[in-house]
Amino acid sequence: MTDPWVALEPGADPAEHARMLRRAHETFTEAGTVPRPVRPVVADSWRRSARAGVGPDGTADVELMDGDLGAYRAEHPLARVMPLFRELLGTFAADGEHLLAVCDAHGRLLWVEGHPSTRRRAGRMNFVPGARWAETSVGTNAPGTAVAVDRPVQVFAAEHFIRRVQPWTCAAAPVHDPRSGRVLGAVDITGGNGLAHPHSLGFVQAVARAAESHLALLVPEQPVLGTPELTALGRDEAQLRVEGRRIRLSRRHSEILVLLARHPEGLSGDELLCALYEDESVPPVTLRAELARLRRLLGPSLLASRPYRLTVPVESDVAVVERRLETGAVIAAAAAYAGPLLPGSQAPAVVRLRRRITDGLRTALIARRDPDLLADWAHAAWGEDDLDVWRALAAVRPTAAVRARLAALEAELAAPPAWPRSTVR
Repeated sequence: MTDPWVALEPGADPAEHARMLRRAHETFTEAGTVPRPVRPVVADSWRRSARAGVGPDGTADVELMDGDLGAYRAEHPLARVMPLFRELLGTFAADGEHLLAVCDAHGRLLWVEGHPSTRRRAGRMNFVPGARWAETSVGTNAPGTAVAVDRPVQVFAAEHFIRRVQPWTCAAAPVHDPRSGRVLGAVDITGGNGLAHPHSLGFVQAVARAAESHLALLVPEQPVLGTPELTALGRDEAQLRVEGRRIRLSRRHSEILVLLARHPEGLSGDELLCALYEDESVPPVTLRAELARLRRLLGPSLLASRPYRLTVPVESDVAVVERRLETGAVIAAAAAYAGPLLPGSQAPAVVRLRRRITDGLRTALIARRDPDLLADWAHAAWGEDDLDVWRALAAVRPTAAVRARLAALEAELAAPPAWPRSTVR
C-alpha cells in the first residue's frame, strides 16, 4: 500500500490523495489517536496542536496591523533579505499562482506576496501579514511548524490541523542568524496541489540557506558616526554612546543629558535649576559645577552654554518610544521600553517625563487588549503592582494565576494601612 503521507507520485490523482489524507486526519481529530501511516513530523505536530487547545474549526488571529506591522517589519532582520526572497521565489509564486510568505520566530506572518487571486483566497482564512500562524494558534502548518521544530517542513492538504486550511499545500524552511544560530523566522511557499512535489521543499530550503549566506555577508548596521545615542530607560545611570565610546553618566549628569536631548533649542540656567532641583534654594553655582564636570567628561565640542545645549542631535530610547506611540506602533513601542526613565530620579522634570511615557504606553497596552503584551508588562518589575493592567489581563486571559494575583492586589488596596502602634502614653 502506498504511504499517503508522502509527496504525490507522478500520475497520482491529487483529489483522491487529499481525500485519503482527510480521512486519516478526521480519524485523528475524532478518536484522538494517530493512524500508523502518518509521518512522525505531522503526528508530533498534531499532538502539540491538540495539547495547545487548537480546534479543527479555528482561525488565525491578526495581531499586527498598520503602524505596528510596518514598524516591526522595518526593524526585523529578515527585512534585509526580502529582496533576495522576491528574486528567488517571487516569479515562481506569481507564475504558479502560489504565495511567498515570511514569518518571524513566533509564527507571525510579516510578508505575504504572490498571485492576486490566490492572496484573496488566502485572506479568507487570515493568511495575511500580521496574522499569527504558530502551531499553538492554528495547529499544523508549514511556517508555524518549521519554526517550532527548527527544520524544513512540507504540509499537504489534510495534514493541516484546521479544516479550512486543508485545501492548501505549503513548504517552509527556517532561517537562522548566521552568527548566533538562533531562528529568525521562516520562508514559505503556499498554494495548491502543484506544490505537493518534494522539489518544492528542496527549493524553499535552498532559498533559506541562500538568505543565511547573504545575511552573513552583510556588514552589521552601525549608527551614523558622530550621532550620539543616549540610553536612559530602565536604568538609574544613563549611558551615552558617541564616536565609538560608551560613557556611563552619573545620576545628575544623566538627568541633565536627558533634558538637553529633549530640548535641542537649549535651556537657560534658571530653567535647568527648576527642572533638576526640588529645593529652590539650590544656588546656581552648584549647577554650573555639575555642567563643568559634564563638559570635561563629554568634551567641549558636545556641550555649549548660553543657553546650555547639545551641539549635535542626540538620539535617545525615550524619543524612540514616544515616536512609536505617536504613530500607533504599540508593539514596537513596548519592545523599545526597557523600563521607567531614570527610576531613581527625583528631578521634577524627569519625574513628569517618566510618568508621561509610562502612562502613555500602559494606556495604549490596556486599550489594545493584547494578552501577551499585557502579560509582559504585568510580570515586569514596574508592572507587578499595576492594578489596571492586571484587570485588563484578567479580562483577556483569565487563568487561575492571573485571577489569583488580581485578587491579591485588590485585597491589598482594600485593606486599611497597617499603621505602627503609637508609643506615646
